Amino acid sequence: MIERYSTPEVRKLWSLERKFEVWRDIEIAACEYWHAQGRLTDTELNEIRTKSTFTVDRINQIENEVHHDVIAFLTALAENIGPASRHVHFGLTSSDVVDTAQMLLILEAGALIDKALVKLLVSLHNFAVKYKDLVVAGRTHGVHAEPTTLGLKFLGFYAEIARGRERLARALDECRYGKISGAVGTYSQMPPALEAYVLEKFGLKSEPVSTQVIPRDRHAYFIQSIALIGQGLYRLMQEIRLLQRTEGREVEEPFQKGQKGSSAMPHKRNPILAERICGLARVLSGYAATAENNIPLWHERDISHSGAERVILPDATALVEYMLLKSAFVVENLHVHEKNCERVLDATHGLLFSSRALLTVTATAKISREDAYAIVQQAAMDTWADPEGGNLRQRLENNPALSAVSKKEWDEVFDAKSFLVHVDAIFARVPVP
Repeated sequence: MIERYSTPEVRKLWSLERKFEVWRDIEIAACEYWHAQGRLTDTELNEIRTKSTFTVDRINQIENEVHHDVIAFLTALAENIGPASRHVHFGLTSSDVVDTAQMLLILEAGALIDKALVKLLVSLHNFAVKYKDLVVAGRTHGVHAEPTTLGLKFLGFYAEIARGRERLARALDECRYGKISGAVGTYSQMPPALEAYVLEKFGLKSEPVSTQVIPRDRHAYFIQSIALIGQGLYRLMQEIRLLQRTEGREVEEPFQKGQKGSSAMPHKRNPILAERICGLARVLSGYAATAENNIPLWHERDISHSGAERVILPDATALVEYMLLKSAFVVENLHVHEKNCERVLDATHGLLFSSRALLTVTATAKISREDAYAIVQQAAMDTWADPEGGNLRQRLENNPALSAVSKKEWDEVFDAKSFLVHVDAIFARVPVP
């Protein structure tokens, strides 16, 4: 994890200290089961509980010699526990501890991500409601289409991130599984009851068929849900970047006191946070591909997934939480230049009202739709070519073939808000966060 793109909470979560703590808790829980079966004395269990201490430095020192992190961990515990350590890891294999602990850490990370999701969702919804009626130019292919509202734009982003939260919740449910079934997953050295005891203690369910490891489609689903959230943030931040372009400058990401935009050009106010989030979203997409490639392990298992997961799980969870928090900051502090929105709306000299003009001409002038389209399109093309010669309304009003259309009807055609009478209905069907 890069400290620049992660919070202290998520860094602590994925620290070696935290990982070994969870490993220890799982080992102690397994010993509790064996104690209940009479394999351990009360004194031995108490020694394991109270003396299972370690230092990361000592574990690393041992691993440098044995080249196996779980063995190094167990050796470090044994040094402190003493003779009772012979009961630790009894009947278990490394993946029993590593995979189960990793799922617990994924669930903890998921809770941090969900908290950040809620913060962004509240920010997006508040912004959408505030600017629900601010008319702006809608665009398709980057070209003016019909009017929309700034609030409606952001309501769409809100709905997408809300779907991302739902997908994450489903993915986390897929991760509420552990396994303590031994080598190749056959329970050859311990009963399924041990697994049931330990997993219930940690709120996990038993993986139905573990093949020594928990199948990696669960992890891939989790990372894919994160990557999709990232793409939703990419779309949101890309829109902000496009709306901040100098030619329009309808909105602008926060530019704080003392901030500088360029070493060469003192005037620069760049959308650096939005650009950063867009770039990091691409990283998440790459992690999703890696998680997919971790699914087809050899036979019952290999460890080709292990090194990759040590990178992608901490990084993906850290990045998406960071991106969500930064996105919330951008939305909460986004500058909206309403006069620029109005100027941009008029930039194409009424062309974005052509669809309403087409319908009005067809209905009122009583000519075929094909003829009406040809008339409106010609007026539009003339406006594109020579806006000084008149806007779209002037050209249509001056066309003798359209004399049946009244001034009142033309007023309605070129009233932007007449396009938006159903915006309230759209807002009404989107749940409040």
